Amino acid sequence: MNKKTNKQDFGKGIRALLANPTQLEQAVQENPVEVMREFATNFAMIPLDQIEAYSGQPRQEFNETALEELAASIRVHGIIQPLTVRRLHDKAYQLISGERRFRASKLAGLTEVPAYVRLADDQQMLEMALIENIQREDLNPIEIAISYARLIEECKLTHENLSDRVGKQRSTITNYLRLMRLPDDIKKAIKDKKVSMGHARALVGLNENPALQHTLFHKIMLEELSVRAVEDLISRYNEERSTAKPKSNNRLPDNLRGIQDQFRAFFGAKVDLKRSEKGKGQIVIKFESDAELNRLIDLVEHRGEA
Repeated sequence: MNKKTNKQDFGKGIRALLANPTQLEQAVQENPVEVMREFATNFAMIPLDQIEAYSGQPRQEFNETALEELAASIRVHGIIQPLTVRRLHDKAYQLISGERRFRASKLAGLTEVPAYVRLADDQQMLEMALIENIQREDLNPIEIAISYARLIEECKLTHENLSDRVGKQRSTITNYLRLMRLPDDIKKAIKDKKVSMGHARALVGLNENPALQHTLFHKIMLEELSVRAVEDLISRYNEERSTAKPKSNNRLPDNLRGIQDQFRAFFGAKVDLKRSEKGKGQIVIKFESDAELNRLIDLVEHRGEA
């Protein structure tokens, strides 16, 4: 592209380039840096009916009430933050980011929306969509974890590459990825914001003991335990496990040890389960003070009211 053509074409702006596919393709081939700079710093008004949603969109669930509220705001103020789309071909674009604004714009009755236009292949498209998604402030930890996992698996990124791409420490990324190992019911509670990231990090450390993990999970839900309280219970449980010296001939079978672990997690105290070969036995709950006893009584009474 000669200098005269370059100055003349880019002087018309991004809309002129988009309106002339042949000229745009030539510009991309001859001066890609200038084209990308133009696209990165300016937006165009794109007809809504020329934009298609991206099937690989990381976020699939949208609150209908929130969408209606956003649509009402758009009717009054318009779209403040432009969408980001990928140009497929003349008069056809695919959404990269701004799904909520895209949907709300339709509800608001708009015919066109402001959008930054990107030129990207499918791999770049997925990577941009996922990274854009991660930057959102309203994502729950599971949505972030899923996006990290997809970037690693589908975009073939290492943890170090991913850390550079999203501007997060590798340890932060690792903590999110570990959430993917949690059972579905716990992940759902995290998505529904019934369990915090702090609780989730504590629970994921119990993956090798699913019985204890679920006992603590239900305890968190029932008693609204703080993260510190959960960490203390786990710490106390681990101390009891390390100091216990069961006699080899009195060692409980694995299934009974699991039950004993559930009792210990529930009460946050040392619990001994004993059972004879005939099926008779006893459960002993140990406490160190009257205050500790009252705490145990409150637990039982609270459970009875649930």
